[in-house]
Amino acid sequence: MPFAIYRKPDQQELQAVFQTDKDLLVSKDFDEKGFLFAPFDTEGDAILIRPDEVWKGKYKTEILANTAHINLVEDGKEIHVDLIKKGIQEIKKGRLQKVVLSRKIEVPLTKSPLEIFKALLGTCPHAFGYLFHHPKVGTWCGATPETLVKVKDKELNTMSLAATLPYVAGEVPKWGSKEVDEQQMVSEYIGDKLAHTMEHLEIDDAESVRAGTLWHLRSEVRGTMLPNIKTKEAVRALHPTPAICGIPTAEAKEFIKKNENYKRTFYTGFLGELNFGAKEETSLYVNLRCMELNKYNATIFVGGGITEASDPESEWVETQNKSKTMLNVL
Repeated sequence: MPFAIYRKPDQQELQAVFQTDKDLLVSKDFDEKGFLFAPFDTEGDAILIRPDEVWKGKYKTEILANTAHINLVEDGKEIHVDLIKKGIQEIKKGRLQKVVLSRKIEVPLTKSPLEIFKALLGTCPHAFGYLFHHPKVGTWCGATPETLVKVKDKELNTMSLAATLPYVAGEVPKWGSKEVDEQQMVSEYIGDKLAHTMEHLEIDDAESVRAGTLWHLRSEVRGTMLPNIKTKEAVRALHPTPAICGIPTAEAKEFIKKNENYKRTFYTGFLGELNFGAKEETSLYVNLRCMELNKYNATIFVGGGITEASDPESEWVETQNKSKTMLNVL
């Protein structure tokens, strides 16, 4: 049967939503209640798990250190580096300012989905951790550091998240101009996209935040929606964000669809509570740091933002660094 079990960032409570039949439900206008699981492609169906039963309970997370020694393989390096070079060429032609390019890695499964989910909760306490299953869609789990949007009583919160550096114990991240510019670009773009939906909007200065074995730059964004604006309009203004697609969005999305060597499906889509709970809050997260599970394999996904200043070799290394958290969990 369809279900989603999840823990919000920095919380001790697990929540679960269970649907008591196998119907494949789709949210059309985001007015429904339930757990939403939407793909990267805005033309794809946003899957809804109807909350026939809802469960909550305390869960004591065992914080796990990234102790496993991960042997990173170089499979697919040439293909991914070529893809990055194509992206840089497109930016130099003036068609794009930024494009986010990704790849997938398949790993044999040695743990059950529940064991993987528990390990994710312990490895990434500051992330939105989830395990999703629908017999007609598949099984996914992840621990994402990025909020797409939260809406409560017309008050909207989101974030501008970009740039990546590996975490080194005891060291403060040293950001270069490439990372700072990339994050600023994302903040400005989010401000422009939301302008027509908001009475007022505030964007904080960027700060360093840790996500597992990585650092990112993040700015908090908050504001009040106009009275006539519905949640769906705000979501559609934000998704896909520059952090997972590029700038300008439509052109970047077209480049991704033509040039990435696979279909993202629900990777870089979004998921979470839709009009949920006593106060009918919506809390949606970008589906990053995630994996798709089948009987024998886990497929993990890694990517990075490409700008004119990008170095293809460094971008490959960044995806390798990003793969470590999920490979450690597996």
